[in-house]
Amino acid sequence: MRIIHVFRAPLGGLFRHVLDLAREQIARGHDVGIFCDSTTGGPRSDAALAELEPRLTLGLKRIPIARNPGFGDIRALMDLRAHCKALRPDVLHGHGSKGGVYARAAGCLGGIGRPVRIYTPHGGSFNYFPGSTAHRVYMGVERLMARRTDLFMCESAFIANRLREAVGETDVPVRVVHNGIYEHELVPITPMQDPFDLLYLGELRFAKGIDTLLEALVILRARENSSPSLLLVGSGPEEAALKQRAEALGLTSQVTFDGPGPIRAALARARIMVVPSRAESLPYVILEAAAAAQPLVSTHAGGIPEIFGPFGDRLIPPDDADALAAALSDALKADEADLRQRAAQLADFVGRNFSLKAMVDGVLEGYATAMAARR
Repeated sequence: MRIIHVFRAPLGGLFRHVLDLAREQIARGHDVGIFCDSTTGGPRSDAALAELEPRLTLGLKRIPIARNPGFGDIRALMDLRAHCKALRPDVLHGHGSKGGVYARAAGCLGGIGRPVRIYTPHGGSFNYFPGSTAHRVYMGVERLMARRTDLFMCESAFIANRLREAVGETDVPVRVVHNGIYEHELVPITPMQDPFDLLYLGELRFAKGIDTLLEALVILRARENSSPSLLLVGSGPEEAALKQRAEALGLTSQVTFDGPGPIRAALARARIMVVPSRAESLPYVILEAAAAAQPLVSTHAGGIPEIFGPFGDRLIPPDDADALAAALSDALKADEADLRQRAAQLADFVGRNFSLKAMVDGVLEGYATAMAARR
């Protein structure tokens, strides 16, 4: 097959998903290309794309793509159409809200053959709070674009259900293909000496619940006279605001901000990883941490319960600083051997149910099904 992956920013779990898919599809003999934004990503993303580019027989095309809708989208869409007109792909696979719109709209413009149009939301617009103005607008776009979709390929049952609620009755099939990890990631982390107590790893955005985590630290200090150290690894649009919030709460001595880096190196720097998210799809950061047998405290958000499976009772409600403080207190006081045993149980479940091979098999089977239906 001739496959072009279309997305906006080469960042986060979405970017890892596309890279893993592209590498494995190439290894299986398919021709693959990537179309994405040129203004975001940073040195690590640029290096990853540069390493992959020689194997992308359908090329790497990077142009400016803004996060929010605007007139620049018209130019970007025309660039994608011209790119596809020369390459004649069999599959246009759009990732994320903007990538999904581009892939499906380009497939309707003519002159590029009849590629099947696959859409993987990766959370995206479905993570907006239901009932909000933004949610209503984006769901209107999703309903419109559903008519131009050959297959919805969701990475979690949670997002698949959100999509069905938003789009309503449709003849377009919905397929759930969970994100997967490599076998070599199923190796426990060895903590470094004198680690931080807690670790947050990911984008620095309020949607990730970091403000709730900071409030939980204040509660622990007031109720238990406990001041656990917290390392926040990542970057994002609310970094400055979160630093100001930590300072205003008197947490400067407890909280350390650090830039993005390799996840296993970050995991080794702390005893317990905290995921206080308000909205998620099927986060790679939890899959990777669970595979590394890292003790976890996480909220019950999005597709996270699908990762925890039989251990879902360990999850706490999002946006609840008291519940988060109580969970952190329990974890910090727990016997180290007990913490590691619980982490090993989750690692075993993740290893058996979230393999990279199963992910790639599921995606390629989805393509084949959509192509057969088109014929």
